[in-house]
Amino acid sequence: MKELKYLNKYLYKYRLKLFFGILITIIARVLSLVAPRLIGKSLDTVEDFIKNKDSIGLESLEKKLFVYISIIIGSALISGFFTFLMRQAIINVSRFIEFDLKNEIFIQYQKLSQTFYKINRTGDLMNRISEDVGKVRMYFGPAIMYGINIVTLFLIVITYMVSVAPKLTFYTLIPLPVLSYLIFKLNKAIHQKSTIVQEMLSKLSSFTQEIFSGISVIKSYNLSDKLQLKFNLISLESKNKNMDLVKLQAWFFPLMLLLIGASNLIVIFIGGSQYMNDEIKIGVLAEFIIYVNMLTWPVTVVGWLTSIIQQAEASQKRINIFLKEKSKIKDGINNQIIKFNSIEFKKIKLRYLDTGIEALKNVSFRIKKGETLGIIGPVGSGKTSIFELILRLYDPTSGQILINNIPISSLKLKNLRKIISYVPQNGFLFSNTITENIKFGKPDAKMSEVIQASKDAFIYNEIKKLNLNFNTMLGERGINLSGGQIQRISIARGLIKDPDIILFDDCLSSVDTETEENILNNLTTKFHDKTKLIISHRISSVKTADKILVVKNGIIVEHGKHEELIKLNGGYYKKIFDKQIGEKQNNLLC
Repeated sequence: MKELKYLNKYLYKYRLKLFFGILITIIARVLSLVAPRLIGKSLDTVEDFIKNKDSIGLESLEKKLFVYISIIIGSALISGFFTFLMRQAIINVSRFIEFDLKNEIFIQYQKLSQTFYKINRTGDLMNRISEDVGKVRMYFGPAIMYGINIVTLFLIVITYMVSVAPKLTFYTLIPLPVLSYLIFKLNKAIHQKSTIVQEMLSKLSSFTQEIFSGISVIKSYNLSDKLQLKFNLISLESKNKNMDLVKLQAWFFPLMLLLIGASNLIVIFIGGSQYMNDEIKIGVLAEFIIYVNMLTWPVTVVGWLTSIIQQAEASQKRINIFLKEKSKIKDGINNQIIKFNSIEFKKIKLRYLDTGIEALKNVSFRIKKGETLGIIGPVGSGKTSIFELILRLYDPTSGQILINNIPISSLKLKNLRKIISYVPQNGFLFSNTITENIKFGKPDAKMSEVIQASKDAFIYNEIKKLNLNFNTMLGERGINLSGGQIQRISIARGLIKDPDIILFDDCLSSVDTETEENILNNLTTKFHDKTKLIISHRISSVKTADKILVVKNGIIVEHGKHEELIKLNGGYYKKIFDKQIGEKQNNLLC
């Protein structure tokens, strides 16, 4: 139960609701015990009437039985009502806690750095906020509710049984220590197997998530059968682990029923003997049979409750490990509003902790407000790493990044990212309308702003051709659009934000040259006061930049304007320029 101690704060938060639920539970259980006592008294009354017909009139018997039956029915109805209130109180608390815990996990997800997401698989992360939280909710709901029921019932019933017939109670309860011993022995094994089952579920979820995300690649490479085989193997392993747990849990019910049956036989044998010897009345014997059978369900459910608690413990352990994760990116304390003037990299080095790859080595440059910086280089040269550092998705291993001569590590992340728009190469679109996807950059934007942003990104005309134009629902990740359309909607999302800094990460790679030129001209004219950083493999995307950086193996090997760089014979930029010019001429000839 050590891991579940983390949840005590929620128990304290909802203590009044829980107290009400517990109080109602006790009242409901007390009322449910009225019936057995009155049934016993009814039988005693009937027995007395049979033995003493002359002194006890039939009318008196009928009146007593009528009162007893009325009380039994009334107490049953009131008990049922209180049981309803009990379920409402405790189950509602479990839903409140589930809501709070999911929010806490989601907030933690957003706090953690990019490194965490590279190390952990999406399916496993999803499993923690769904399956694991669901297991914990079962602990707060059914486990607590039925646990209180069991404890209350046992205390009241056994106390009364001892007060009425101590000897009979002693013999009746003999099987219970055996039951306690079995539960003690099985608890540890259930805990271990529950942990394994949850881990396998995460593995299966992660694998399935990847399959769904890459279904087009799988189909194109004709790998469906191979991956189906792998899925079957993982699923089979998961099934086997679950079966091991189920087989263990299955021992509870037959053993408990056996023990309860033994208790019934003891009541009948010992109680019958006592009744024959006039040690107890017939009503007491009837009461004890009812009480033993009332205890049948609580004792039977102990195994189920044990399983719930053990699974909750295993799930909460996984959640606790995650919640203890610390973000590698610490928020700054400087809360000033940034009026952007310049950004500077000073001898920046970056080594990724998850892979150990040194992405940047002594990178230095400075760019002022309104300037355009082009960044070009081969794949894996460290270009995107520059953008990730500006956004503080990572912090440099050494060196400083300054905005207005202020270290960005000292600035509030919220304020820093507020002045930046980032348009990635593989634009991510949500399963929502085109309007909502563009408004993601500015949630309170008017429709006129959405339209204007789409025009600035040169996607407006294509949107208008759609049946529902801006109200068109996009599939997951914009699957029903072309790559170029996805990129331009992403550009519109970045432009509507009206940022001081715009980061274009090769986001024009899927558009035609004419559209590319139109977008770049628009950036130069309409957004002339914005600072623009453009990563590209095309010379055409960066040639008009105020400064161009050529990055290879994490090092700036060339820098200058377009005219200066093409004069460097043997340089990387010159080679790429000549190659792309040649390709363009060949295309024209074709």
